Amino acid sequence: MSYLHTMLRVGDLERSVKFYTEIFGMKELRRRDVPEGKYTLAFLGFGDGGTELELTYNYGTESYDVGTGFGHLAFGMPDVYGACEKMRAAGAKITREPGPVKFGTTVIAFVEDPDGYKIELIERK
Repeated sequence: MSYLHTMLRVGDLERSVKFYTEIFGMKELRRRDVPEGKYTLAFLGFGDGGTELELTYNYGTESYDVGTGFGHLAFGMPDVYGACEKMRAAGAKITREPGPVKFGTTVIAFVEDPDGYKIELIERK
């Protein structure tokens, strides 16, 4: 068994693809337009065969309520401070500045995607 992907519904597919490719360096791996179902899927990843992110655009839906059940996505990286500087310069919204997690030493930060989904950045040396 393997973990394949996480799906997020987005209000503007091109805006979201741009965010994840430019801010996180992901690649659009494939796209499937399903006119009869009135939706388009874009699968993003790092091209390493790992877990993917599926962005789903339902025709005519511009926004979603993120809700209270969903927590966040998480990305590991060697330098959270540097990543936040680059992301902020590229227009990303940092919602929790980099620093140690409360009562611990692991450096984390949070950024928000264009649809309001939270993304945790975790420093992994």
